[in-house]
Amino acid sequence: MRDKIVFIGVGNMGLPMAKNLVKKGKKVKVFDISHQVLNKAKKENLEVSKNFNDLFDNDVNFVISMLPEGKNSEKVYLGQNGVIKKVTKKCLLIDCSTIDMKTSIKIGNFAKKKSISMIDAPVSGGVMGATNATLNIMVGGTKSAFNKALPILKIMGKKIFHAGNIGAGNGAKICNNLALGISMIAASESLMLAKRLKIDLKKVHEIMKNASGNSWPISVYPPVPGLIDGTPSNNKYKPGFSTAMMTKDLKLANKISKSINAKNPLGKKALQIYEKFCKEGYSNSDFSAISKLIGDDIWDYPIKKK
Repeated sequence: MRDKIVFIGVGNMGLPMAKNLVKKGKKVKVFDISHQVLNKAKKENLEVSKNFNDLFDNDVNFVISMLPEGKNSEKVYLGQNGVIKKVTKKCLLIDCSTIDMKTSIKIGNFAKKKSISMIDAPVSGGVMGATNATLNIMVGGTKSAFNKALPILKIMGKKIFHAGNIGAGNGAKICNNLALGISMIAASESLMLAKRLKIDLKKVHEIMKNASGNSWPISVYPPVPGLIDGTPSNNKYKPGFSTAMMTKDLKLANKISKSINAKNPLGKKALQIYEKFCKEGYSNSDFSAISKLIGDDIWDYPIKKK
């Protein structure tokens, strides 16, 4: 019998993740509050439901969600008509949303009281990773829930990590994106400096990839075009991971740092920089477009505002 999966939230990330599950023979029914998103999913030959209540029956093995914020996850799972009230004890809940740890733990503990297994499993890798099934997935939950989810997670991602108990997946993701947001600004500063110095950017990029200045934004996801094919910088910064989403994650990092008195001077400054970029109208551009803010006076790359 095929696994029967409900997938909630099929936007830029959720849609390719759901498609990869279908490609591997899983029976997937999808839902989104956006009719436009659902129509797109239907055109991609996914089975859609326009009614949340019609998603569930006793044969559902997994519920996967990919939602924008903690309040969305809380409503979907714990609301008056929420998921936890609709699934059986054999169903495993997988929230791939990047949200605050407190909300992840709250939802997970509520599910536990109902004898329902749940993991938080936020992902890293952007739309490219979701499309190519090369996402990094960070999981919080019991070892048994992790093992049960692993075959499903391996369809959507390449590297799967068990970070610890429920909430640890989102904690690890927040730490990761704190470093990512900061390092994207550093990569932008370095490459914009090279441009001002009139040094060949391709040569500087090659040197940095093989020297101590290397980072993921340098080697995989450079913030300026002409360096690596297929990156947002070569496609008018169409978002694989938007500036708005990076800003949201940096807010999560700053909030949790403050709650435990952790020092994060670079995290605070990075948040200010991305917030400024959002205010200038670039919230829907890929976060790598931050290089425009760093090198605004020499900017000559195509980019679309919202």
